[in-house]
Amino acid sequence: MTDSSRTGAPLGDRLPLLHRRAALLRGVRGFFDARGYVEVETPYVVPSPGEEVHLRCFRTELERPDGGKETRFLHTSPEFAMKRIVAATGLRVFQMARVWRNGEASALHAPEFTMLEWYRPGAALADLMDETEALLRALLPPKLDRREGELSIAAPFERLTMAEAFARHVGVDLLAIGEDAPALAAASGTRLRAGETWEDLFFRLLLERIEPRIGRDRPCFLTHWPSAQAALARRDPADPRVALRFELYAGGIELANAFEELTDPVEQRARFEADRARRVTLHPDQNWSLDEAFLSELGAMPPCSGIALGFDRLVLLAVGAARLSDVVWLS
Repeated sequence: MTDSSRTGAPLGDRLPLLHRRAALLRGVRGFFDARGYVEVETPYVVPSPGEEVHLRCFRTELERPDGGKETRFLHTSPEFAMKRIVAATGLRVFQMARVWRNGEASALHAPEFTMLEWYRPGAALADLMDETEALLRALLPPKLDRREGELSIAAPFERLTMAEAFARHVGVDLLAIGEDAPALAAASGTRLRAGETWEDLFFRLLLERIEPRIGRDRPCFLTHWPSAQAALARRDPADPRVALRFELYAGGIELANAFEELTDPVEQRARFEADRARRVTLHPDQNWSLDEAFLSELGAMPPCSGIALGFDRLVLLAVGAARLSDVVWLS
């Protein structure tokens, strides 16, 4: 049976959209060239594909000339490799990378897609928001017509902390409650499902009550995530309950995820080990060695902010398409 989320119109009918995709790609490269970035390329087949708990990887096998074999994976992001380049060179870098995430298929998800990532040494999270806003203004028209209504790219993008979003749309003081699932359920008027953790409930409320209400008339940066969701981000020195992280929403689409980067290899190793323990419990087949090269070089990385932006989703937003399959050459 064909997955309808991946069945686009015939290629000939999609050519105008694909020409627009090519123009946007040229625009991305021109934007970063003008800002002193270097385009880099990193390996796609790697021994350690990432440490996110809920992303499933594609597994393959490397065959050496001597007959030996080693397990390898298609990466879920070029993040670790790009940070190693920043650590070694101090350069501003960007990459248009193919990435793979197994088991993902919907109008906005595909198992293989194009990710635009860039890393800017010396930039704080606010600087990265400014630059991301400038990128979208350089690539997109001032206004976009969406099914949800008109999206203004010309208007200043909203900057909303996660605590503000939960207060406004869920009616709870997220940081005061802390990582207490029953308390969060009670405060939000929600029944806690069997086996549901605080993280599960946090994301359910985010998906059901917040995401449908932000980034509709203008893009929105959702910032300062709870420290439990820090991933590879620094905690905020002014409030360690939150991490220096944002996601960008526009026209009903989550476009990007960004961090003011953690550069402490000891703390990063501890986070990785905690994530690995959870992931292997949930998905025993998703197991690999830590990326020791990344951890050994992380301490040399200068203060830096970095972002991953779904390029296919950006094209979809620009052309007003409904499915990723409408804006890729083949799927």
